[in-house]
Amino acid sequence: MANKMEGLQAQLAIAVQHFWQVRERQQESQGVSSGTRDHGNRTAVTGGKQLDGFTHLVQSLLMEAGVHDGEIFTRRGSTIVPGFFRPTKQWDLLVVSQGQLIATVEFKSIVGSFGNNMNNRTEEALGNAVDLLAAYREGKFAPAPAPWLGYLMLMEDCEASARPVEVSEPHFSVFDGWKGASYATRCEMLCQKLIRERMYQAACFILSSRETGPLGDYREPSEELCFRNFAASLVAHCAALGRPWRRSLSWPGWKRD
Repeated sequence: MANKMEGLQAQLAIAVQHFWQVRERQQESQGVSSGTRDHGNRTAVTGGKQLDGFTHLVQSLLMEAGVHDGEIFTRRGSTIVPGFFRPTKQWDLLVVSQGQLIATVEFKSIVGSFGNNMNNRTEEALGNAVDLLAAYREGKFAPAPAPWLGYLMLMEDCEASARPVEVSEPHFSVFDGWKGASYATRCEMLCQKLIRERMYQAACFILSSRETGPLGDYREPSEELCFRNFAASLVAHCAALGRPWRRSLSWPGWKRD
């Protein structure tokens, strides 16, 4: 069991390494390494592909669990599903089998500009879940069980994300948990609340610094939000459906010894 878990952790480290290395290459290709930080960050964000390592990792785990490659969609344009409050939404990864929406996954990151990025990511995560669940409630994906929703967040581990943040309370007091919480803690709380409010079936929260991240270094501050639990929940959902494509549950960290 230990060796299997080490294998899963090594694959996750490769995905983290890929994130930082691609981000750095994109900044360098735009000639922003000696330019302003804001422009450099904007270039890396809009370049895309930084999170492909996580996409490929989840895809490989699903395939090892027996999901056919042709039922896993990751390419842009192939991951669009109808919404309720808008016509469509493009997710990062879909599992669609025999005309049924089995699972959806969103991969996100925050590097710098923590205040604005945290607000944007919170609104996106909430809106995406509400929209998809409303479409399901109205029978858009019927006949089918409720789809599995997953959310993975990688945040830069640095002094700015770790320091306490003040909150404004001009009229009403905020909930105690938010007072003095750092942006990293706020993001962890968001992921926990997304699960506990049953908006997502699983969430994963990863911290990694720009200094050691390119070497594959990362940490998971919450056991509840670790990648192992995230992947196990997704694989278990697919297995529970009993699809013909299910062969085994042999990916690292899932099968018990």
